Amino acid sequence: MKVISSINGMMKFSKSAKRQGRSIGFVPTMGALHKGHFSLIRKARIENDLVIVSIFVNPAQFGPKEDFSKYPRVFKLDLGVCKQAGVDVVFYPRVKEMYPSSYQTFVTVGELSDTLCGKSRPGHFTGVATVVTKLFNIVGPDTAYFGQKDAQQSVIIRRLSRDLNFPVRIRVVPTVREIDGLAMSSRNSYLNQRQRDEATVLNHSLELAKDLIRAGEKNPKEIIRCMKRLIGNIKSAKIDYIDIVGLEDLETVKKVSKGCLIALAVWIGKTRLIDNIIIDGA
Repeated sequence: MKVISSINGMMKFSKSAKRQGRSIGFVPTMGALHKGHFSLIRKARIENDLVIVSIFVNPAQFGPKEDFSKYPRVFKLDLGVCKQAGVDVVFYPRVKEMYPSSYQTFVTVGELSDTLCGKSRPGHFTGVATVVTKLFNIVGPDTAYFGQKDAQQSVIIRRLSRDLNFPVRIRVVPTVREIDGLAMSSRNSYLNQRQRDEATVLNHSLELAKDLIRAGEKNPKEIIRCMKRLIGNIKSAKIDYIDIVGLEDLETVKKVSKGCLIALAVWIGKTRLIDNIIIDGA
């Protein structure tokens, strides 16, 4: 397994692989790898000749009051995960090379970036779209892999890839959960044991929504009301948003139907967690 830190080095490696006719699967990450990342890497390993994982805590997607400085950085542990998963190359660029002092160019994906998480994290998805654009240009993957837990991000990246004509297939892999249903996230490490237990309310509220829909409830407002009531039983929980939207346009729906996305963000103490489900029948 190689570790490449320079942009030029990464581009040279990818161009050489392409000349040899080898397909590249790419998993962009911010490190602190867990079983969710492992599932993306495993999927990439099955479908491609080479697997490249980037580890880069992207400052452009953090707001001034967000957790960039304390975001977990465990590079040596991440390398172990990558090696175990059969990664061929870890791309580990420096911030100064990705965003030199003269840097001025950013990418914004219109209205999709302004809803759901975009309302409370202005500029976040501009940072995401910008770094993904740069990584696609540097790595030159045939297929890139993202997790369903970050549903809005996945929708935005699909649109980004389509609108800017990137020759990259976007694969979205199902959310990986702990035994108790909590979606795996690097930010789970911020939670103490009590908060960790309380955080399961996110998944419980989504399961409640599924049960209501199976019972015939089609009114999004009623479903959200019930979800809020359940989450409200947790004293440390503060709801950022709960919404039921179309999976392509992320616009609030008037009636629940198959393919809708139920997405939420909830603060557990000082940690903001997100989760979602796609309705597979209604």
